[in-house]
Amino acid sequence: MQNILILGSGGREHALADIYSKSRKIKRVFVLPGNGLTDYKNTKIKNVTSISPSDINTIISFCKKEKIDLVDVAQDEPISKGFVGLLEKNGIPSFGPTQKASQIEWDKDWARQFMEKYNLPIPTYKSFTNSRQALAYLNKLPNQTLYIKASGLAGGKGAIRAGNRQEAINAIKAMKQFGKAGRTFLIEEALLGEEFSLFAICDGKHYIITKAAQDHKTVYSGDKGLNTGGMGCVAPPLVVTKKIIKDIERKILKPFLQGMKKEGRPYTGILYLGGMLTKKGVKIIEFNARWGDPEAEVILPSFKTDYLTIVLKALEGKLDEINIRFDNKTRVSIAGCSAGYPNDYSEVKDKEIFGLDSLFSLKNISLFGAGIKRQGEKFLADGGRIFHLVAEGNTIQEVRKKAYEAMSLIFIEGNNLHYRTDIAWRDVERLIKEKT
Repeated sequence: MQNILILGSGGREHALADIYSKSRKIKRVFVLPGNGLTDYKNTKIKNVTSISPSDINTIISFCKKEKIDLVDVAQDEPISKGFVGLLEKNGIPSFGPTQKASQIEWDKDWARQFMEKYNLPIPTYKSFTNSRQALAYLNKLPNQTLYIKASGLAGGKGAIRAGNRQEAINAIKAMKQFGKAGRTFLIEEALLGEEFSLFAICDGKHYIITKAAQDHKTVYSGDKGLNTGGMGCVAPPLVVTKKIIKDIERKILKPFLQGMKKEGRPYTGILYLGGMLTKKGVKIIEFNARWGDPEAEVILPSFKTDYLTIVLKALEGKLDEINIRFDNKTRVSIAGCSAGYPNDYSEVKDKEIFGLDSLFSLKNISLFGAGIKRQGEKFLADGGRIFHLVAEGNTIQEVRKKAYEAMSLIFIEGNNLHYRTDIAWRDVERLIKEKT
């Protein structure tokens, strides 16, 4: 029987804790720091709130004291700080890419140069450390839609869409708000097409594709408003066909793993491909070095193979020895957020959330916590994205209906619950077109 520690507090970490806790090989799952729902009604899971998630020395001491057999370093921040290597040096097995390998996420400038070197399909881009030079470059471009991206980690909010030259100028000036993360930034062409996420478990030499998902990033329905950490998700999206996955393997995944190995950065962990399906085929928006959030909440529940077994095989470099089985269900997640997110939602903090308990008795509905805390018997808002509601079933129409019916049972005092009402709209439209 093994003890597992997961670093993080969001819906992704809750989904990981849930899937690990289902393994017969696991005694206890610790989540540091977790949230008000991670350990609710699951006696195998325990939150660790007494330690700062950035305090690696105390985390190492905790691992030794509690006889932790494996640490799943699930978040971008500890991955970028090299927690995987530091834990390994102290004899604590850890799942996630090394600091050098994870540069594919935490340094977009380096990542684009790597992709260029190994001929991976990417948009036209140029990187800058000087605003004047960036503005001079911008003035030479035709008036077009662009993305201005902070090179470093910016909590999922570092990519600003600019629909015209003035918006691009404003976005370049806004890079300062990201501090160190925005000192180097990129100007990229805006790709036209449909966005998706694809995930692979890697062991440095081999990979196993799990499933694709489609996130809805903007805060308002109709794909309007500011970018967020993700407002909802569908898996698997109908747009990602078997042919597209084969193309991704040949043109992206295989050369990626070979290139990383050649650079002395063998990649072990979860690889997240943020892709765009364009008229010229799949283009890479970005790579991330961990599960996405909210994608983890709609993909991890589909694993039929013991997740711990998969992770241990990856750490041994033996993924080629295992066949992973998944169910065939469709899943939709909806992010329940504080009104005002992703801007100022401070007035919603500590407001009571009603109706959550009624969801635990509903069939084919799961709830993953994020910015939420418990105070006695009450649930209180404690962040921007508060929870992720996931429905599962056989068809997208059935699942979507279940999700929104369940969502209607929840409210936050003062009418402060916000969520998108059109998650999975692309697949719904696709199905309608097929019938006509």
